[in-house]
Amino acid sequence: MKHSSGLIVFDMDSTLIHIECIDEIARLNNRYTKVSTITEAAMRGEIDFAESLTQRVACLEGIKESDLESLFSPIPFNPGAKELIQALQAAGWKTALVSGGFTWFANRVQAALNLDAVVANQLEVVEGCLTGKILGEIVDAQVKAEQLQKLAGHWNIPPDRTVAVGDGANDALMLKAAAVGIAFNAKPALQAIADYSVNSNNLLEILGCLKQSELIEPVV
Repeated sequence: MKHSSGLIVFDMDSTLIHIECIDEIARLNNRYTKVSTITEAAMRGEIDFAESLTQRVACLEGIKESDLESLFSPIPFNPGAKELIQALQAAGWKTALVSGGFTWFANRVQAALNLDAVVANQLEVVEGCLTGKILGEIVDAQVKAEQLQKLAGHWNIPPDRTVAVGDGANDALMLKAAAVGIAFNAKPALQAIADYSVNSNNLLEILGCLKQSELIEPVV
């Protein structure tokens, strides 16, 4: 693969993995219907992400942290996730995950894929149970865009060699901030502002987008 280095930043839920973690956590205490309804509205951009996340996380109060393991054994990667990351890393690219999801899951994805950086929301846990609250600043659309720029600066990667991949409204500013924004199985509103759209569940198709953008010359 001919290349020069770059930075690619991924969303996690419904992008690198095929579930929405918060929806699946909600199944553990029978709050799935309420939480998933809010999730869908937020992804369509109908509800402010930070407020919607606060409402949804409040529904998770009392769930045992240990029960989260059942959602990630094995990690539900979308097809091609490992192969895509390995190809990009072999080409010298920095790979990062910046998610409005949760560190409990994001850290495990990072370890499995050997990602260079991860940013996500931290669920508060007291005595082994979720409290229904988030610790620290919420990773919303603005924070995601800022993190892409921050990471590029940290690794001295030119802005014109940055790529962002996501699926929902919370990824819009990140895709706009990147030189190349890729909508992956995304809502229509995100596809409308993306440079490329992949409408399958195979992440390896992203290599085709990068080839078209002339950021890399993949050999797959």
